[in-house]
Amino acid sequence: MQDNTACAIVYADGVVNKEALGDLVARPLSKVSFSKNEGGRDETKEDFIKTSLRFPELKTATDFKDAVKEILDGNSALLIDGIKTVFIVGAKMPPTRAVIEPPTDVAVKGPREGFIEDIKINMGLLRKRLKTPNLRFETVRVGKQSDTAVNICYLNGVADNGLKDELLKKIQALQIDNVSDSSYIAALISPRKHSVFRTLGTTEKPDVFAAKLSEGRVGILVDGSPIALTAPYLLTEDLQSSEDYFVSPFAATSFRFLRALALLVAIFLPAFYISAQLFKMQLFPLGLTLTIASSVRELPLSPSLEMFVVLLLLEILKEASIRMPKYVGMSLSVVGALVLGETAVSAGFLSTPAIIIVAFSGICLYTVPNFVETGSILRWLFLIVAGSVGPFGIVLFSAFLLYYLLSADVFGTPILAPFSPLLPRDLRDSVLKYDMRTLSKRPRFLRPKNKTRLTEKE
Repeated sequence: MQDNTACAIVYADGVVNKEALGDLVARPLSKVSFSKNEGGRDETKEDFIKTSLRFPELKTATDFKDAVKEILDGNSALLIDGIKTVFIVGAKMPPTRAVIEPPTDVAVKGPREGFIEDIKINMGLLRKRLKTPNLRFETVRVGKQSDTAVNICYLNGVADNGLKDELLKKIQALQIDNVSDSSYIAALISPRKHSVFRTLGTTEKPDVFAAKLSEGRVGILVDGSPIALTAPYLLTEDLQSSEDYFVSPFAATSFRFLRALALLVAIFLPAFYISAQLFKMQLFPLGLTLTIASSVRELPLSPSLEMFVVLLLLEILKEASIRMPKYVGMSLSVVGALVLGETAVSAGFLSTPAIIIVAFSGICLYTVPNFVETGSILRWLFLIVAGSVGPFGIVLFSAFLLYYLLSADVFGTPILAPFSPLLPRDLRDSVLKYDMRTLSKRPRFLRPKNKTRLTEKE
């Protein structure tokens, strides 16, 4: 300062915009003098500094812990001799990556932008699509060590306040040291912690997130995570894709039915093969029965153990290809699938039908990417039941699974909605996909406050 008043700026290096601090704080401050200020009291000096600085994000802190918290959050603390108040300068600039297409949700048609690890940029991507004052963000700090910002996102006047308040209460009650990703939040607030079915939706696409908020859902953004959460999440959402809304309704409905069929094949085909081979060989046509009999005639393993080995090899190859470097993983997948499979068949250790069935089941499962983890677990469970009890076990376990789904709910919403309970109007965007003109009402199972989302001018 011109009157030689001592000043200091305290910040965490690497997360601060030093150029902005120099141009908008240090340079204006060097031309300020308290001798030009009338009065001389601390309050007057504080007001004088506020009017002299040109920084748009400027606030004050009087508590030492608050100042330290702001510095660790990426802001800067301006200390001036003779003033008890600390000026907090919002010049944070943490390292971030560019907004690109999400690698786990590639779309042929539709927007290509994806969320990144910076919550402010993610909020901007969302506001870009929902330019309304009804878009609300409620921030909660979670993590005793990480102090991570978690935003509850919803459309005021559309989303159910009860759902929003429940999520907010659960997140505020969390006592955890570190929150590195949104999956931490999902695991801690899930209403069914031991269920194999997901209770919270995940997406990396701002357009999908905005569309779900517009329907009446509540979203969660976590600082440091590119994956946003939505609640409630229903089973039918696994069969839906963002591209379904950029193609004709007939094509979208066909794709959804194809995904449903592929999912059933992925889960039941290995179990059906084992149960038929062990208990009901007459389920196969005669020609196929003779082919299978000739393939498994001299195998050292039982049919169920053979299927377990092939599935285990598939899971190991999948994990290895994901964990290893990109180009090595691709080579490993090709070599493991072709060379290892062909060698095992030639050596008489595995049969060709088992490898074909497991490979086809794996391909079908990946037509529904959001259901891969759940589908893999269900496939193992059905395989165990089929190898132990046979077709009766498959039927019995299917009935138990159906009963569980019919009785389960997610934040007060049945997981099988709109099929159970049956809501005819909501069926227009479930496995079926109607024209947009017929989707004038928001989904009823979400209990939206404003039920109308499309009106046509006469």
